[in-house]
Formats: sequence, structure tokens, C-alpha cells
Amino acid sequence: MSPRVSIKDPYTEKRLYAARLVVVLLGVSALLLLLVWRYFSLQVLDHDIYRTQSDRNRVQLQAIPPKRGLIYDRNGVLLAENIPSYELTVVKEQVGDLEQTLATLQTIVELNDEHIEKFKQLLSRRRAYQAITLKTQLSEQEIAAIAVNRYRLPGVDVDARLSRYYPQGEYFAHVLGYVGRISEREQAVIDEVNYSGSQYIGKIGLEKYYEELLHGKVGYQNVETNARGRVLRVLERQDPEPGADIYLHLDAHVQKVAHDALAGERGAVVAIDPSNGGVIAMVSTPSFDPNLFVNGISNKDYSQLRDSLDLPLFNRALQGQYPPGSTVKPIFGLAGLHHKVVTPQTKVRDPGWYQLPNDDRLYRDWTWKTRRRGHGEHVQLEQAIAESCDTYFWDLAYQLGIDRMHDFAQPFGLGSKVEIDNTNERDGLLPSRTWKRQMKRLPWFPGETLNVGIGQGYMLVTPLQLASAFSAVANRGDNFVPRLLRQQAEQALPPVAKPYIEVQAQHWQSVIQAMAQVIDSRRGSAHSIRRGARFSMAGKTGTSQVIGIAQGAEYDAEQILKRQRDHALFVGFAPVDKPKIVVAVIIENGEKSSRAAAVVRKVFDAWLIDQDMLNKESSSPVFNVAATEVANES
Repeated sequence: MSPRVSIKDPYTEKRLYAARLVVVLLGVSALLLLLVWRYFSLQVLDHDIYRTQSDRNRVQLQAIPPKRGLIYDRNGVLLAENIPSYELTVVKEQVGDLEQTLATLQTIVELNDEHIEKFKQLLSRRRAYQAITLKTQLSEQEIAAIAVNRYRLPGVDVDARLSRYYPQGEYFAHVLGYVGRISEREQAVIDEVNYSGSQYIGKIGLEKYYEELLHGKVGYQNVETNARGRVLRVLERQDPEPGADIYLHLDAHVQKVAHDALAGERGAVVAIDPSNGGVIAMVSTPSFDPNLFVNGISNKDYSQLRDSLDLPLFNRALQGQYPPGSTVKPIFGLAGLHHKVVTPQTKVRDPGWYQLPNDDRLYRDWTWKTRRRGHGEHVQLEQAIAESCDTYFWDLAYQLGIDRMHDFAQPFGLGSKVEIDNTNERDGLLPSRTWKRQMKRLPWFPGETLNVGIGQGYMLVTPLQLASAFSAVANRGDNFVPRLLRQQAEQALPPVAKPYIEVQAQHWQSVIQAMAQVIDSRRGSAHSIRRGARFSMAGKTGTSQVIGIAQGAEYDAEQILKRQRDHALFVGFAPVDKPKIVVAVIIENGEKSSRAAAVVRKVFDAWLIDQDMLNKESSSPVFNVAATEVANES
């Protein structure tokens, strides 16, 4: 067998090696080109895109909510302020497992189902990377516990924020209102940019009416953060513009006196400075603590307020619609003089009842129950107002007719909104023949005119309307739109005048003199409040029926449920010659108008005596400026 011979071909091997080398070089070159292209793409073509994404992870634009403006009374007493509050916040984008994080937080701080539910509601309408509050008003122990566990809580932080606080509590609840968390409905209509970072908005009252003024303008800052979302440094900042501080015509001392005078009652007090329309006091009782609403009221607390039969959330001063009763007799007395239906000397016989021509019904005067007689054989206007003679005003109403009564009372603002700078004001009702035909599709009856003549029947007013109407009486025709806002920053606001009410001077004098006799005369219906007075007063009592009394039946309070008893009213002003204050009071189911008159006397004293003493004793710069303005206005 021949041996195997190995044959080598160097040329072939070189070609094969060269081919392989070319393939390797081409592959390496392709990879290098791909890397270069990718590098070029990242660094040049897509630089802006990836730079933005990088900045989003590293740099955040944070809104800085503005400081809400403060609210003061006329003397610089703080009514609404901002206090530091520590809140537990969560940024969803920085949290790995939200449910697990919430579960962990429940072991660290006190969280209930209500906290979680409200948090998830806010979460559903948040913006990206927006911190959402999980719990407010953290205790020092809770803050410390979160700090210790922060390493395992990415996206969770404790923020120091300013929270609205009402130091006067329930005294100013209805007039100031309150702020609360922005709702989904509000979120859809507010300026999204200016409310970035803001969680609160005015809900009712002055807080809502002057929301734009109080809110301010949002600021912002660019901050650098680490992987856990912690702020490392501030790169850029634009400070927010704080909301404007406002000063009101309200007087804290008078407000508290009025509120305390109604303690335990359902009622309202409105006091106005007739020289400019400034509202000195506006009270509705029972009241509530507005601080409960700022960070979200609990279901339990809200249910108690909502379901209470005493309606503490209802602002009786602006929304309560009541028959004015005999308080409107002076205005209809003016109408009689103006239209020459009566003179101050016109005499009306009052046997204790009144009867329309061709009508069997007897309209019994309020004196019939106790005296079985009327006010006398020769009742004139002054006596009729001083003693509140129904028979006189029934006869006057019959002679005037409903159309002239309506047209004369309308300029006083009875039955219409006064357009005060507050929310949820309601109108009342000043009935007329046209109104009844349009609304009830029925004719007007003479007996209905008699009812309106003593402030009953269809007629309805709010306590604010009553005070505003008698500001015109106190000023003898001059009147101003009631206003709460007195001063914004350093700028005082001028009063807004209403059209002058054209009535002859002697007619104003006759009616005002009669209103003074309501208090000064021994037979006056409010003579009891005259005792010890250091100033002159004029006013008018009133009671208004809650339920109807059948013909021939008599009103017996002992047989009627308390909530069906008559309302007690009083409206008055002082001093008589140069009025500085007008006050209207209603006590629901108060029965006796003397109870309302006693409240008015306390408010008079608080403004005309107490406040003068406080103004003289105070040395505060803000207080002295305001006190000087009060003196100038008076």
C-alpha cells in the first residue's frame, strides 16, 4: 500500500484567509457605523427629545400657590388668616406600588377610610407629577414617623403649607363663608394655570364673592430632584403675587354683641351705617364653625349640620324670607301722606276690628284678644304707628289700593335683592295685581290689599332688605347700596348711592316722629327699651304670622307648636336726628316683638357707646386710622 501524500495549496489558503478577514472587517465596520449613527442620533437628531425626558426625571416645574389675602374688620381685627399646616402628600408617578404605599402609610400615621376615599377622588383629576394631599394637620409625632420611614416611601413627602383659619369662629361664619378643596366641577371652570398648586377656593360668602381679589397670582420654581423625587436644589424661581388684604365695614365687637343677643334663638340681625351703606353687623343664628370645612368636613359633622332642624347652615340675614308684619306700616303711612289719602290729622275710628264694604268678614286688631276693644275713636297717624294700630292701616290700605302701595314701596327695595357683595342673596316679594295675575292666574281681592297693609299675606322680605329700606327712611330719602367691603389695601371704596326717594320733608318728619313715639310714648309698642338710653331712638315693632288663623278663632300661643308661633321683628335707627346706625332683627317664632326690640337696643349700645369708648382707648395704628374714618363718616 502506497503512503498518503499531504498536498498544500498556499494560494487557496491565502484567498480564504483574505475573504474571512474582509467579512470580519465589514462586520466590524458595520457595527462601528451603527454605533456612530446611534450616537449621532442620540446626541444630534434626537437630542431635544431625550434632553426633555432627562430633565423630566431630573428637573421639575413646581407651582408655588400664592398666599391668600387676609380679611379684617373695620378696626383691623383679624377675621380670616393663614396658619402653617403640615400635610402628607403623594406624587403618584414617583410611587412604585400605590396600594402598597398606602397600606404602609396606614401603619405609620392615622389614616381612615375617609382620608383614602378623598385622596383617590383628588387623584382622579390631578395633573401629572402633582403632589396630592393625603392627610392634613399632621402631628409632630406623625411627621417624625414619616421622616424615619422615608427611605422606603418614594414619592411621599411632608409639605408645609398655609391653611385658612377663622379666629372668630362661628361669629362670622355666614358672612365670611369659608374656603374648601377645589371640586371637580370647580376644576372645570377655574383658570388652570393660576390655580396650579392651589387646593383651596372660596365656597360661599365673602370668600367666594371676592375670590379673584383674595386668591393672588401663582408663582413657579424649577427644581432638581434625585431618583426618589427629593428636591436637591432650586434652579429658577418666580415668586407668587399674594392676594389682596381687605378691610370690611363689619365691626367685630358689634357683631359679637348681636350674635350673643340672639343666643339660643333662630334669627338674624343686620346693622347698617345709613351714611354710606356700610354693613356694621350681619348675624344669623344658629351658626357653625367654618374651620370645619377648610380641609374637608367629616361626614359625621356635616350630617349633623345638614340634618339639624335649626338649619345652622342657612344664612337667615340674606336668604330668610319673612312677612315683615307691622314693621312696614311707616312706609305705607308715608304712601298715604304722599298720595294725599290721609294727613297727619286724619282720624280713624278703631273699635278693634275692620270690615270691608259688602263683606261679612271682620278683621280683628291685635288688641281685641286682650282688651276686646281697639285703639280709640280718633286714631291719627302718629298714634297708629306708635301703638301699631291694624285698623288704621287696613283702612289706609283699602284707600290706597295695592297698585299704589306696590309702586311706592318698590324704591325702598322691599322684596328685591339689594345686590350686596356676598353670595346666595335671595329676593323677597312685593305683590301686585300684575304679579298675581301672571304667577297665579287669579284676580286680586280687596282682602289681600288689607293683608299687605300690615305686612302680611304674600309680602316677603329678608332682614337685609328691611334694614336697607329703613336706611332710606332714616336718611329721609337718601339711600346707599349695602356694602361689606370697605377698603382694599390702601384704597377706600366710595359709597354707591341709590336714587333719591321723592317725598315731601314734612311727610318724612311726621313718620319719623311717629317712629320715635314707638319708643318714647308710654303706650308705644317698644317703650321698654327706652330705659337708661343715652341717645334718641326711632323704630317699629312687628309680628308676622307663620300659620293662618280661621275667621272667628283667636291666636293662642299655648295651643300652638313653637315652630308655628309668630315671628318677632323690630327695625329702628339712632340717634333720630342724625342717624348713625339702622338695625333690623327677626327672631323666628319669637312671638313678642319686644324681644326683637331688646336685641336692637343692645346693638345700638354696642355701636354708639361701647365702640366710642374702644376707639378712644385703642393705641393700635390700624385701629386709630379706622377709628378716625368712622368719626369722619359719622
